[in-house]
Amino acid sequence: MIGRQADIETLHDEFRRSVIEPRAVVIGGEAGIGKTRLVSEFGSAVADEAIVLVGRCLDFGDEVPFAPFTAILRSLLERLGTDAVLEAAGPGRGVLTVLLPELSGIQGMPARTGAERLYESAAVLLESVAREHRLVIVIEDLHWADSASLQLIRFLVRALGGADILFVMTLRSEEVPRGHSLRTVLPELERTRRLARWDLTRLPRELVAAQVEAIRGKRPDGDTLERLYERSEGVPFFVEELIEVDGAVPDAGLPDTLRSLLLTRYERLADPTQQLLRLIAAGGSCVSHDRVAQVFDGTPAELDAGVREAMDAGILLVDGEQYCFRHALVREAVHDDLLPGERVRFHACYAEAYESRPGTGAAAALSYHRMAAHDPVRAFPATLEAMRQARATYAHAAAARMGERAIELWDQVPDAEAVAACGRIELLQQTAVALRDAGEGERALALVGAALDEYSGDDAHVVAGLMRDKALYLAALSRPGSTAILEQALAGLPLQPHSEVRALLTNDLAGRLMLEARYDEAVEAATVALKEATSAGSLSRMSIAHNLRGVALVGRGDIERGLLDLDEAHRLAENRDGAMLRYRVNASDVMHLIGRYDEAMQIGEAGRDRARELGVERTSGVMLAANTAEPLIALGEWDRAEALLGPALALDPAPGFRVHLQRLTLWLKLWRGHPLEAASTLKAWHGQIGAQGEIEMQSRLGFARVAAEIALANGDLEHAAVAIETLLEPRHRVMSGYDLPLLAVAASVLARMRRSAGRAGGAPTLGGGPLGGHRDPDAVETALRVVLEQSESWPTAPVWMPVFEAELSGPEGTGTDPDAWRIAAEAAEAERAPAHLRPYVLFRLARSRLEAGDRTRAHDAACRARSDAGHLGAGLLLEWIDELALRAGFDLTDVPSADRGPALSGPGTVQRLTEREAQVLELIGEGLSNKQIGERLFISAKTASVHVSAILRKLEASSRTEAAYLARRTAATGR
Repeated sequence: MIGRQADIETLHDEFRRSVIEPRAVVIGGEAGIGKTRLVSEFGSAVADEAIVLVGRCLDFGDEVPFAPFTAILRSLLERLGTDAVLEAAGPGRGVLTVLLPELSGIQGMPARTGAERLYESAAVLLESVAREHRLVIVIEDLHWADSASLQLIRFLVRALGGADILFVMTLRSEEVPRGHSLRTVLPELERTRRLARWDLTRLPRELVAAQVEAIRGKRPDGDTLERLYERSEGVPFFVEELIEVDGAVPDAGLPDTLRSLLLTRYERLADPTQQLLRLIAAGGSCVSHDRVAQVFDGTPAELDAGVREAMDAGILLVDGEQYCFRHALVREAVHDDLLPGERVRFHACYAEAYESRPGTGAAAALSYHRMAAHDPVRAFPATLEAMRQARATYAHAAAARMGERAIELWDQVPDAEAVAACGRIELLQQTAVALRDAGEGERALALVGAALDEYSGDDAHVVAGLMRDKALYLAALSRPGSTAILEQALAGLPLQPHSEVRALLTNDLAGRLMLEARYDEAVEAATVALKEATSAGSLSRMSIAHNLRGVALVGRGDIERGLLDLDEAHRLAENRDGAMLRYRVNASDVMHLIGRYDEAMQIGEAGRDRARELGVERTSGVMLAANTAEPLIALGEWDRAEALLGPALALDPAPGFRVHLQRLTLWLKLWRGHPLEAASTLKAWHGQIGAQGEIEMQSRLGFARVAAEIALANGDLEHAAVAIETLLEPRHRVMSGYDLPLLAVAASVLARMRRSAGRAGGAPTLGGGPLGGHRDPDAVETALRVVLEQSESWPTAPVWMPVFEAELSGPEGTGTDPDAWRIAAEAAEAERAPAHLRPYVLFRLARSRLEAGDRTRAHDAACRARSDAGHLGAGLLLEWIDELALRAGFDLTDVPSADRGPALSGPGTVQRLTEREAQVLELIGEGLSNKQIGERLFISAKTASVHVSAILRKLEASSRTEAAYLARRTAATGR
């Protein structure tokens, strides 16, 4: 391990850190740099303290899904026993048959569920085992990881709880080109702060000399070292190969090419052993003994002799029951050395072996070997079977790859339709579905488009099905156009007879119209869908039609009728899981929007539990997590909400599901007291959020509210104004449940703009959009009131309308009337008021009373506001309240608060700065005056002065200079 002592120490550090939380390490570097050797040495060093499990990714890519995890699970079974492992996996253990199909034969093994349950069961298994045994999970050659394995790794690193689990993964850096999935996955995992990543570098000349001395017992002379270093370029594997050429340090005749270097040991072997190695190379980097014995045409003794010679020469290693090449580069070189006839013959032998004695991944291996043997006729059925198996094991990328291969082979196979038992169009559709499920939305869309262009038949139902797929793929990509395509598909179907296909399409259309807030059209479409479903006798479709019509009726203000429709949807969905989950998604959302938060939470929780049982956590389960978290936020149970949002985001749901989790995550981050972090996160997520907002009114309005609140908290009035323009855009449609909170924020923005303009001595300008067109703030207010009037009968209007009025109260319309804020505070006591609203309006009441000179009652309101905010954990409000109290000279020290903000060490006790104070302190360190700080942060110089005073008090600093010094010392020492 010459030159790798620091790397070994770092691995041991990560092993120690894994006692606290699961950790992951990715070690990169070029081929031959020593990654495997390093990890092997580390594994040996910790073998007495932990169970070390090793899985290798195969160079077959997506054709063999979950390859490393199959090996890891098999090793765990051998180490702990089948019963112990299955018990540790918990109720979802049946899904482990995805990794090891032979487990399905165990008596009492439950039925297999969905792919999402595989993720959960893998996590449960590892966490359970780690309670008794520390785990080190080694995954080699991550650059070859199949997509299914990569997504499982991604989930485990992000979502595992507990401790005592360390992942150690290796990859060839040069095998991760631009566009490789690892280029997005690894940075994302690094952001979890659970993953450490570094590359091994080449050895300098002195360490090459030390490596030679360690191997050969003597240091090379200067000329030999120079030539050795020049040829090897400091790659340890090449150094070792070069000095082994003649059994000593060579002084001449070094191989000129890498290939000849890699084949040097191989070429010194006897001809029968070389042929055996070529045969093994055709099977892959690692091949089981049984499989080699099947394809080898010699005697068992000859096989043993050849393997022994290859092992003695350092070319082959034995890993359990497998023969593995010592280095993948050697296998590649040997495989490349195959003559064309040998290549065809050897791969054909492997194909016949898999046909006669199938094993795990047999169909995919059979497809690969038949293709390599140039046998498309027999490769085609094997490829179709591999696609079927991949779909059954939820390996969507593998299914897509097999589907694309089958499409390529279609024209090379006589009577392909009979062999496939389906038409080419159906195969295109199935492959597109696999591509979509694998996250390849663009390719799925292109493929279904090709199917539409290629179809020459006259079956309207086939065309409608393809168009429906296209609409779904567009929506999954957050692109507009789905509604028009569904309308076109329906127009092409005959009106009679009634069919479930029409019911399906009409329900889809009703759903899109509902999301676009086109409620009258959605009600009409859902009514048609209900007639179609009733005629077809489909109770599930009937439930969904009632469901969608109910939501649309509620949305347009016909709440009682809408709730009756939802009740009927619930009744019809009984014992029909798909329909029931859809009911719970929509019903929980409706209950939240009308202010019935407890009911919304209960419906959402029941749906989440069932989604988990059915293995659909990444789809329906994610929406139900969002729809449970949102009423929990409204009820003031922020910790419970956060506990739902993090794991749900870790499941990496599709954009249409993910944006709702992101919106709630941003809102909590802001109101917890981290406005700068919320702004940074919003910027990172802006692209996908904006795209979803183009096709969903609820997403557009929901994110406009969060964006405006984040901008306001950071003093960014320009972006706050841009965000609230959503309300006055021509394309805006009424969604009262979303409009009302956004209107309250819009009123606050307008009031802030008026105050800002008043200080500057000019008229407010509100950007270049619809608001910007109303230079007169009174006209802007009038426009907002028009929107407000459209929602005045909504159940939560009595909560939000007084807040809107208070924000714009006072002679200047800047929110200064204490009576208006008193009325808003009374409204915030209502059951339908979200928990954060009460401390917010109490804070505004305190501020308005203070400005009116009523200090006694202002102090009382500030105390109540701080108490509520403290119990809620609303760090943003606590900062505002403390700033107000400091400016007013109020003593609120006995009022409970939440622990928040970055800690800094002053000469005395440690006190915590708020996020805004930390930002001000940084600018103090730059030597800025209060006026300059105010300009930089879009706050007044007076407010900046209040922050500076608070900072000096908390740090017990006598001057701005001392405060800046203390901040620099803290940053440098971490104390």
